[in-house]
Amino acid sequence: MSNPYPRTFSHIGISVPDLEAAVKFYTEVLGWYLIMPPTGITEDDSAIGEMCTDVFGAGWERFRIAHLSTGDRVGVELFEFKNQENPENNFEYWKTGVFHFCVQDPNVEELADKIVAAGGKKRMPAPRYYYPGEKPYRMIYMEDPFGNILEIYSHSYELHYASGAYCSQVNVR
Repeated sequence: MSNPYPRTFSHIGISVPDLEAAVKFYTEVLGWYLIMPPTGITEDDSAIGEMCTDVFGAGWERFRIAHLSTGDRVGVELFEFKNQENPENNFEYWKTGVFHFCVQDPNVEELADKIVAAGGKKRMPAPRYYYPGEKPYRMIYMEDPFGNILEIYSHSYELHYASGAYCSQVNVR
C-alpha cells in the first residue's frame, strides 16, 4: 500500500446571518475576491436542489450563497440559511467540528484592528509570540462580526510549527 499524497485545500463553507454584510466584511477587511455574488438556491428537482437535499435532508426550503476566494486561491462559500439560528455564544470548542480558521498577514496588529473596526472582536487582549525574543512569529484569535472564530498568523503555518512551538509543553492526554 502506498502512502497517500497530501491533498490540497479547496474551500470551506461558513454560515452567516447576513450574507451581504459578510461579503462586505470578507472582501473589504480580508481582501478576498468575490467570485459569485449572493445567489438564492431553492429546494427543488434541479441538480443543485437535489444535491443540497442529499446534504441537508428534506425540508431545507432555501438558502443564499456567495462564493469568494482568498489570496492563495482557497474558496470560501458564505451561506445564509432560512430560519438560521444565531446563538449568543457559538464558540463551543469542546464539541466536535471546525471551531476556527486562520488567515495570514505580516501585520497581525493592523488586521486585528481592522476586524474590530468592522464589528468583530478580539478573543485575546493582544497578539502572542510563539518564540518570544527569538523569532517574530505572532498570532491572535479574533471573532468576525457574525460570531465565527478566526485566527491571524504573522507567518506561514509551517514556519510557526517547524521549530516545535509546543516542545517545552508536557504531553497531556
